[in-house]
Amino acid sequence: MIRAKTLTGSDLEWTGQTGQVWVDAQAVTPPELERLRAAFPLNRLAVEDALERGHWSRAEAYPEHTFITVRSFARPAEADEFTERVSVFLFPDAVLTLSSQGTRALEAVWKLLGRGSVNTPPEIVYELLDETADSFFALADTLETRVDALEERVFTDGRQNPVGDVFALKHLLAHARRLATDAREATALLARHADGGAADLVRYRDVQDSFTRAASRVDLLRDHLTSLLDLHLNLQSQRMNEVMRTLTAVSVVFLPLTFLAGVWGMNFRHMPELPWRYGYALAWASFLLIAGLLAYLFKRRGWW
Repeated sequence: MIRAKTLTGSDLEWTGQTGQVWVDAQAVTPPELERLRAAFPLNRLAVEDALERGHWSRAEAYPEHTFITVRSFARPAEADEFTERVSVFLFPDAVLTLSSQGTRALEAVWKLLGRGSVNTPPEIVYELLDETADSFFALADTLETRVDALEERVFTDGRQNPVGDVFALKHLLAHARRLATDAREATALLARHADGGAADLVRYRDVQDSFTRAASRVDLLRDHLTSLLDLHLNLQSQRMNEVMRTLTAVSVVFLPLTFLAGVWGMNFRHMPELPWRYGYALAWASFLLIAGLLAYLFKRRGWW
């Protein structure tokens, strides 16, 4: 599918126009790609990068045009691993975008075109990159909510094991950081080759700063998860220590009782307590008294 708009925001049926136009091509077929090649002087290496599935973010200034491709998350509000990518061919008087199924940023900027703030090719590229950076912040917001919920689980329910969820989130955060860092480096390279003047340079640096802050926020969440994992292990160790302390206290309480039971259970003929009428009651009274005194002592000292 190929659609087009003039830089003033009017929808246009594309028949090969290459001036004052934004051409967006999604899931291009070979015939459509040949039409684009015939209209625009597309560098072969740039086209290969744009069509390659899973290609990382990068930018380059070719003799024919400036090129940048950026990967981002397709559903940042759901915080899954599905990604999307848009490739931008920047010409002095036109913009060509290639993607497999479009992106959130592309659709948002497509609606903005011609509303006053977006009128030139560099402005289109800036808005595309800025919307892409915003998707990383949306992802960070979603992941921050998940981390907070996970932290609450660690404190309130010690029976659940959050280690699997922690490592799943760390894996997703590492993926997000890699994408944000790649996009930042691509934007920095694009700014280095910008030839539209100081205004375009400022725009690209602003986007670069956005990607940097997004990567930093992801790093903070990863550090928070590492601290949360350490906290969980410490809490588990503390709970285990409390269990061992209780078991030790119970064992110490029963130790003298076991001793007395062993003494009175020996098979000697002459044991003064055996023929006594109240010997059994004395044994039970001794057991209860010793156990009660030891339990009271442990409770008072906080050992149990």
